[in-house]
Parts: sequence; C-alpha cells; structure tokens
Amino acid sequence: MSSPTGNGDQQPLGDPAGATPGTTAVVHPPEVTLRTITLVRWGVLAWVVVLVVLLAVPGLRTGERDWWVWVPVAGIVGGVLGYAYLRRGKGNAADA
Repeated sequence: MSSPTGNGDQQPLGDPAGATPGTTAVVHPPEVTLRTITLVRWGVLAWVVVLVVLLAVPGLRTGERDWWVWVPVAGIVGGVLGYAYLRRGKGNAADA
C-alpha cells in the first residue's frame, strides 16, 4: 500500500518531541485487558435481546420488515460459531 504522497515512504505520525523530520514515530497501542471470548459472549447476549424485542413487538416484523428477525438470528449463529472457535483455542487473541 502506498502513502498519500505516492512515493512509498512512510509518513510521520505527528511531531513527537525530539523526532527528526522524515522519520516515523513508533506507536504502541494500549494493552487491552478484555478477553475476546468475553466480548463474544456479550455480543451474543445483545443479539438475543434484539431478537426478543423483535418477537415481542409485532409491529417491528410486519410488512417490509419481515426479514428483520433474521438479522439477530444470523448474529446469534455467527456469535456461537465464534464462541466455539475461541473455546477450542483458535483465533489470534492470546488467552482468548
């Protein structure tokens, strides 16, 4: 991927103190203490809540919105697959 200037050089990320012009700053993202599998659990729970609301309020799934029920169903299925994948120790997150 090329830089905005088109010359392939990396662009500086701001002007950190003491950096020389034309160099790139090393950015270290903060460490995330949230485990990935916990995030997946909360995501599945959120999709379950959306599904319950859609099933409880008939006006949300009538007419041209009859497909809305399948959105949280797909989210739940995807989340469960992701959960199973992480429980088996796969994925790129350490200690997922």
